Amino acid sequence: MKRLLTALFLLVAPALVAAAESPEIGAPAPAFSLPDQAGKTHALADYAGRWLVLYFYPKDDTPGCTTEACNFRDDIVRIRKLDAEVVGVSVDSVASHAEFAEKHSLPFPLLADVGGAVAASYGALRDLMVMKLAKRHTYIIDPQGRVAQRYLDVDPKTHAAEVVADLERLQKAGG
Repeated sequence: MKRLLTALFLLVAPALVAAAESPEIGAPAPAFSLPDQAGKTHALADYAGRWLVLYFYPKDDTPGCTTEACNFRDDIVRIRKLDAEVVGVSVDSVASHAEFAEKHSLPFPLLADVGGAVAASYGALRDLMVMKLAKRHTYIIDPQGRVAQRYLDVDPKTHAAEVVADLERLQKAGG
């Protein structure tokens, strides 16, 4: 039995640690091009000249993900006054995103990264071999397309307010 468990661990462990590194603050944000809940394609280049809050989340319509999305929804006016947009990304399908966005009146794009390639490029993919999930990571991308702030440990209840405060701080600092 011990040999079987060891063999299973050796098979699964590389998949758990093989994810790409998260881009550092100041580094160019990895490019992306993905469909949203309406099937419209969004690319990083579409947000050039504006601030972008790119948040990755594990699964549509689960408790933590719903809390985080609804808090971004509730703060969207403040975020847009800071010349920023919010874009959510998970490995869920376009149809799943459409249902989630409609159910919670989400006024921002949810991108379907079904294969997980974009999440992986941001170090935000958890590949469990039998399934993939995005990690709860967020990146503030500046108008020049660089990572201005990253969050690798997110509390869904307070995260939107934290992002708003950091956008204000970054913009005051001229970043």
